[in-house]
Amino acid sequence: MRLGMRAFWCVAILAACAAAQAPSGKLIAIRAGSLVDPRTGSARANQVIVIRGDRIEAVRDSSAGVPSGAEVIDLSHDTVLPGLIDSHTHIFLQGEDPAEGGYDANILKYPLAYRAARAAVAARRALEQGFTTLRDLETEGAGYGDIGIKQAIEEGHIPGPRLFVATRAISTTGGYPLEGYAPELTLPKGVQIADGPVETRKAAREQLEHGADWIKVYMTHRSWAGDNGELISQPTLTLDELKAVVDETHGWRRKVACHAYSGVGLQRALDGGCDSIEHGLQISDAQIAQMKRQGTWYCPTLAVYYTDWAPANTPEGQRDRLRASAHEQSFRKAMQAGIRIVFGTDMGGIKWTEPIAQEFDRMVDLGMAPPDALRAATVNAAEMLGMAGKLGAITAGAYADIIAVSGDPLRDARQLHNVRFIMKGGQVVRSAAP
Repeated sequence: MRLGMRAFWCVAILAACAAAQAPSGKLIAIRAGSLVDPRTGSARANQVIVIRGDRIEAVRDSSAGVPSGAEVIDLSHDTVLPGLIDSHTHIFLQGEDPAEGGYDANILKYPLAYRAARAAVAARRALEQGFTTLRDLETEGAGYGDIGIKQAIEEGHIPGPRLFVATRAISTTGGYPLEGYAPELTLPKGVQIADGPVETRKAAREQLEHGADWIKVYMTHRSWAGDNGELISQPTLTLDELKAVVDETHGWRRKVACHAYSGVGLQRALDGGCDSIEHGLQISDAQIAQMKRQGTWYCPTLAVYYTDWAPANTPEGQRDRLRASAHEQSFRKAMQAGIRIVFGTDMGGIKWTEPIAQEFDRMVDLGMAPPDALRAATVNAAEMLGMAGKLGAITAGAYADIIAVSGDPLRDARQLHNVRFIMKGGQVVRSAAP
């Protein structure tokens, strides 16, 4: 009896070990007519992508065939590439119409459940355009709502991209809406307000504790055209305030994104050690050199600055046009200097019903080659997110985030407006039409 039980347990242990070592998950093989490698800007013909579960197991020539028992997805007439990454979005904004209350209505009128429902739709729309990952840079007064949306996506309750979230963001007194109301009223703000290094460090700790993947700080607020036609931006956090945020966040092994238009605020962002500059409308040659030296990421968000211009003969209209023209120069200088650029749209500032891929059009129109624009939305963004080799690439060990288009995006970035096939984590979101 004792020997029988011993044999039973030996067999059970061996079976458990075999089960633990056996590959798990559904086996899929994608036949790719052309497979783009964004890192090199090249493509290989007739490849097979082997997927098990949510990861890519192997990539090989089609002459090797497909694994036995694999479900085959035929994209042999398509160009296959990694899922796209938008590094600057706001799913809790909807490109608010001033006639309907604008930004303020979000906070003063709409309940959080309503805003969360719209955020869920925004996330789905991003995924349906082939953007399988978003870095969402604050909830604009919706607190930690992005944490909830991220959890709902990860648990399969709603469809959406992988989310890297910044929760509430940080600015200073006088540095963010809501503004312009009677001074005796205490109104909510679109960000967490903190003044002094102690408060800014505490705000970062709170957001990190509640699940922020990134911390976002507003280093500038308003901007306007100066008397000599220069762009002037109101600085917010002092250098000491920012350094407290960066020190705390880096201690948690997370990163800091800095909203910075120009001038003193942008300089403080660089001196304080921010990991990414958001927007960067007017960057001086010295600041470009500092970004290059420090390895600072640049997320320009071009397209949003061509929307909703005020009349040209107004101060606001002059500012709007100056923003766009200065931005074009900064973007070109950053490209020429080899600054690390990532694709970002500021969607939410733009209505989610508009195409996310319009940012590719702006980048290419300003001189970026289509392979570089694609690299900004794949391997560059993945590296900035700390996910190199896991996102933004079709290689063994990466997540099976895969899209397909009909034409060649290495020659024509407009092909990315029409994504025919979408897979996220091994799950088909959209099948290619015949």
